[in-house]
Amino acid sequence: MDLTSSQHNRLHNEQKRKSERQAGEKEDEQIVTEIMRRRFFPDVITYKAWEGFHFAGHEIRITEATDCYGAVVWPSALVLCYFLETNSKQYNLVDKNVIEIGAGTGLVSIVASLLGALVTATDLPELLGNLQHNVLQNTKLKCKHQPCVKELSWGIDLEKKFPRASCHFDYIMAADVVYHHPFLDELLLTFDHLCKNDTVIMWAMKFRLDKENQFVDRFQTLFDLEVISNFPSLNITLYKAMRKGRMKVRPSKLPI
Repeated sequence: MDLTSSQHNRLHNEQKRKSERQAGEKEDEQIVTEIMRRRFFPDVITYKAWEGFHFAGHEIRITEATDCYGAVVWPSALVLCYFLETNSKQYNLVDKNVIEIGAGTGLVSIVASLLGALVTATDLPELLGNLQHNVLQNTKLKCKHQPCVKELSWGIDLEKKFPRASCHFDYIMAADVVYHHPFLDELLLTFDHLCKNDTVIMWAMKFRLDKENQFVDRFQTLFDLEVISNFPSLNITLYKAMRKGRMKVRPSKLPI
C-alpha cells in the first residue's frame, strides 16, 4: 500500500471515529435531556423543600432536606429510575423482591414499587423519617405491594437484620452510594451479604475521585460487572452485576 493510500485510510478511520463519537454524544445529550425533563419544581415556595418527578405514570413528590447528602435527590437516582421504567419488559419488577441500599429520599424505591415490585427501602436511622414520609405519600393505594422502610447501616448487624437463610432479593438497587465517605469496606460487605447467586444488582454510579473510582475494581473481585448505560455528560455509569462463579461454592472470606 503506497503512502497516499495509507494516509487516505487513516483519514477515513479518523473521520469515522469522529462521526461515531459525535453520534454518541448527541444520543447521550438527548437521553439526558429526556431524563431531566422528568423533574419538576413547585410553582409556589412552601415551608418544606420538595421536588417533583414523573415516572411510571405517576407524579411523585419528594420532600428533601438540603443539610444532608442522604435527603437530596441526585442525578444517579434519576438515571436508574428512567432505566427501570423504559426497560420494564426486559427487567420486569412485578412481584420481584427488591432492596434499595442507601435509599435516601426513596425515589428509586418508589418507582420500583410503582412498577410492581415488593420493595424494602433502607438507609441510616436518621434518614428513615423522611424516607418513610416520601415512600408512604407516593405509594399508598397506588402499588400492588406496599413497600417497607427498614434501617440498614452498612456492614452492621447484617445477619441479625437480614438473615441469609430467610432473606432473598431478586434485585439490589443502589444509586450514588459510592462517594467520599469512610464506609466503602462496609458497603462492599453489604453487597456481598445481600447478594444471592441469582440476585441482580442495578447500580448507578457517578465518577468523582480516584479513591471512590477504585471501588469498582474491588467490587469486581466479587461480582461480574456489565455496563448497561453510560452518560458521559453526567459522568454517570449504570451497571448490572451478579455474583462471580454463581454456580460455585461461596467463598468463606471476603477479599478486602
